[in-house]
Amino acid sequence: MNTTKLKYLEDFNLLELETKVMEVNNEDGRDIIILEETVFYPQGGGQPYDQGIIESSSGKFLVIEVRFIDGIVKHIGNFESGKFSSGEIVKCEVDQIRRKLNSRLHSGGHIVDMAVNSLGLKWNPGKGYHFPDGPYVEYIGSLEGLDKEKLKTDIEKFCNKFVEEDRKTELRFIPKEEMSSVCHFVPDYIPEGKPARVVMYGDFGVPCGGTHVNNLREVGNMIIRKIRDERGNIRVGYDVER
Repeated sequence: MNTTKLKYLEDFNLLELETKVMEVNNEDGRDIIILEETVFYPQGGGQPYDQGIIESSSGKFLVIEVRFIDGIVKHIGNFESGKFSSGEIVKCEVDQIRRKLNSRLHSGGHIVDMAVNSLGLKWNPGKGYHFPDGPYVEYIGSLEGLDKEKLKTDIEKFCNKFVEEDRKTELRFIPKEEMSSVCHFVPDYIPEGKPARVVMYGDFGVPCGGTHVNNLREVGNMIIRKIRDERGNIRVGYDVER
């Protein structure tokens, strides 16, 4: 089977799409739809999956979970009515409220990175967790000699400064070996099976395949909840105004 074309990588504002059904399967009691292309974001990069509906005159499918496996996006859920057939044209519609919050939180994580970089902290970015229940960014570095409360205030001030600047988000598809020309940090591991993409906020670039806001003002007021050592890493907990 051909890989699923990831339309959200090219345009994360595209929340509706008509496309072709490639397969309808059932695994472990769960219905799975595989499409020729998709606007649904599959969980990864610290961002939760999209939800929504897929429908046609033949039926309506509730998308509860989305996963990317070996180049294929699996839309996992259940049929509210009817059933689809292979080759059928269906309409996809992403839950806009869920997507918007996830995008604000994901961009917010990169804004924290911008603030850390602006403060001259010699921390290397690690994993990010951009879920609504307690988002954070982890770094490899040291808090030695730093006042955590002052640091929390300083990072928050820089974050909201960048939000107020309302930098525009730009997408660039460039080979991994060229990313260091626009990114201050490039991880060793870039997921296979997806085009290599950099998200630019002004002159600040981050390798990322997630969804984001169009302009940083859309993130809204940011809060740095806490900074702490977490098993040898520095964890910066943040949130956006809801």
